[in-house]
Amino acid sequence: MSRPARERVPVPAREPARVPAPEREPASGNLRVAVAGAAGRMGQAVVAAVQGAEDLTLTGRADPALGTSLADVLDDADVVVDFTRPDSALDNALRCVEAGVHVVIGTTGFDVEPLRSAHAPAGHKRANVFIAPNFAISAVLMMRFAAEASQHMAGAEIVELHHDGKLDAPSGTAARTAQLMQGDVPIHSVRLPGLVAHQEVILGDVGQSLTIRQDSYARESFMPGVLLAVRRVAQLEESPVVGLERLLF
Repeated sequence: MSRPARERVPVPAREPARVPAPEREPASGNLRVAVAGAAGRMGQAVVAAVQGAEDLTLTGRADPALGTSLADVLDDADVVVDFTRPDSALDNALRCVEAGVHVVIGTTGFDVEPLRSAHAPAGHKRANVFIAPNFAISAVLMMRFAAEASQHMAGAEIVELHHDGKLDAPSGTAARTAQLMQGDVPIHSVRLPGLVAHQEVILGDVGQSLTIRQDSYARESFMPGVLLAVRRVAQLEESPVVGLERLLF
């Protein structure tokens, strides 16, 4: 008695190993951009945005997780975008200025005052510093509306909500919002998994309240603002400049 033919089970094809995309050769006239903190969630989003922009060329990715330092990418960059940590962002920015490389900073929670006296040494071109607590256009509008509303309401408080991996509290966005508003504005910070970046400004007066809320559901929401800053940082007439509203309005 013959045996029944054994059924063949298809073997799934093995996926090829993921290899980081190589940096592109700069096109003629393209702005050369390096990313510090390139292995982080924001850094990866910036890398993808730069690679997708026809007028920009990604020339370097600095991150301890990638085995590359800021010094490794400075020589090939016109602009460095920094999304690192509060304890390293200031030193990174000073190194960029000393090397004559412009820097766009999205890292928050560090003292920017030392950057006001930072200058490129003799023989290096002038380098500008641009810092934004939040690069989402909607967040900039929220801050502007909150500043305007605070002139007409008796009091206000801010509730900012971010993912549980955010290191600084309050967030730079909340601190900047309170700075722009009139009066003493308390800030409440929430850190929970599942969140990205969210903020409510609650204003109250006799028998009424006003709530202004902004939500970023994905890190791609910050990329138009980041690319705007990358393209404009070299044209700044002063340095450092803080706040995306300085480029929008």
